[in-house]
Amino acid sequence: MSQGTLRRQDKAMEQAEIEHLLRTAKVGHFATVSSGGEPYVVPNLFVYEEGKIYTHNARISGHFKQNVERQPRVCFEVAEIGQVWPYGEFECDTTTSYNSVIAFGSVRIEADPAKKALFFDRFMAKYADPAWERPKSFYPRLEAVTVYCIEVEQLTGKKGAMPALDEQWPAKNKTLSPQAVPPDRK
Repeated sequence: MSQGTLRRQDKAMEQAEIEHLLRTAKVGHFATVSSGGEPYVVPNLFVYEEGKIYTHNARISGHFKQNVERQPRVCFEVAEIGQVWPYGEFECDTTTSYNSVIAFGSVRIEADPAKKALFFDRFMAKYADPAWERPKSFYPRLEAVTVYCIEVEQLTGKKGAMPALDEQWPAKNKTLSPQAVPPDRK
């Protein structure tokens, strides 16, 4: 299995780029496995701090909580798409610029109220409008939420850069099917 191994090393992101994406991306996808072996992926807001990924949901037990209580292994993904662009003369010669990060690790439930409050301080710093005039660091319903901490064990980042116009089609034809002839050109 290639878990955690980046096949295309030419597309590898530097650690600083990975951490930047983890700090700025808005939605991540958390993957777990049920007791019956069924995969489950849930999108959620998250915070990345000190090499760990944090997220939260309601205290009630749903699929995510049940899965991580049974098996704490988790996979996390975040991606941002850039522009779609052609590299060759055919429809299949189309790609996009992007940045993506995949993390593997173990997840645990954070029970300490002070650490849960610290998560929400970081969460609000990332997502809230600083102009909102509300009491800071005041979370009267901490007991109503579950905060999760992923201890990251493997982390990879991959990017596809947007080339200059003179490297794109029609300036350059980089089709992977140079011998193909469309039906209308026979």
